[in-house]
Amino acid sequence: MKITMIGLGIIGDIWARNLQKDGFEVRSWNRTPKDFPGFEPDLAKAVKGSEIIFIVVADPPAVQQVLDIILPVLKKGQTVVQSSTISTKWTLEFARQVMKTGAKFVEAPFTGSKPAAENRKTVFYLGGEKEDIEAANPALERLSSHRLHIGPLGTASALKLAMNMNIAMVFEGLSESLSFARKQGISDETYFEALHLNASRSGLSDLKEEKLKKSDFSPQFSLKHMDKDLRLALEDAGNIRLPQLRETKKIYDEGMSKGLGDKDFSVLSTLLK
Repeated sequence: MKITMIGLGIIGDIWARNLQKDGFEVRSWNRTPKDFPGFEPDLAKAVKGSEIIFIVVADPPAVQQVLDIILPVLKKGQTVVQSSTISTKWTLEFARQVMKTGAKFVEAPFTGSKPAAENRKTVFYLGGEKEDIEAANPALERLSSHRLHIGPLGTASALKLAMNMNIAMVFEGLSESLSFARKQGISDETYFEALHLNASRSGLSDLKEEKLKKSDFSPQFSLKHMDKDLRLALEDAGNIRLPQLRETKKIYDEGMSKGLGDKDFSVLSTLLK
């Protein structure tokens, strides 16, 4: 099976390497050229003849730029797996463009940052027709621990934004709680020992514990990408009251204004000092 990976960021790079290890023929493309096995600088050439084409780029404009180049060469028998985190509105628009060519379209946003991708524990939220998802499964199952079919196109993107909203707001609570404890002279070791025995312990607190202790803000999930997801969620929210999300977004705006966008979103804890 021939696979194309469009986007060699933190996640796309790992996925491409894991698929190559499994013996798939993987071609890749990135806006900034990379020294990567199977890298093809011509995006149109990169997708020709591939059965599965992953798109994992930054945002809706980046997805559209990719589609503008590959749509003329897409054909029946190919499946586009759109794994960038975008909104329902954009998912439906991109699906319309792809399906006009005769190719299949699957939305596959995911949860799980760099460590999960490395250990093939990504969780995919899948939207689209069952038979289209089955066409993409030979690759999806190699990269993930779980694949959840959420429903028709658009539903998976909505769920992904809902999950990221929750992560952002839970982390803000964690960082404010930790900042308060530090101010009272409580060590990080004591704080997290207590948290491990508390009902508020979470998978997120476990994931970010060492980063917070060591002030290690190398990106697992960059601030700029979470900021984009919160913006898309607010755009899709309509008239729903989301007061905590709106306040959290202001903190992300502050982090972006201070040039912290390329760091892990846990760097926002430093704004509380």
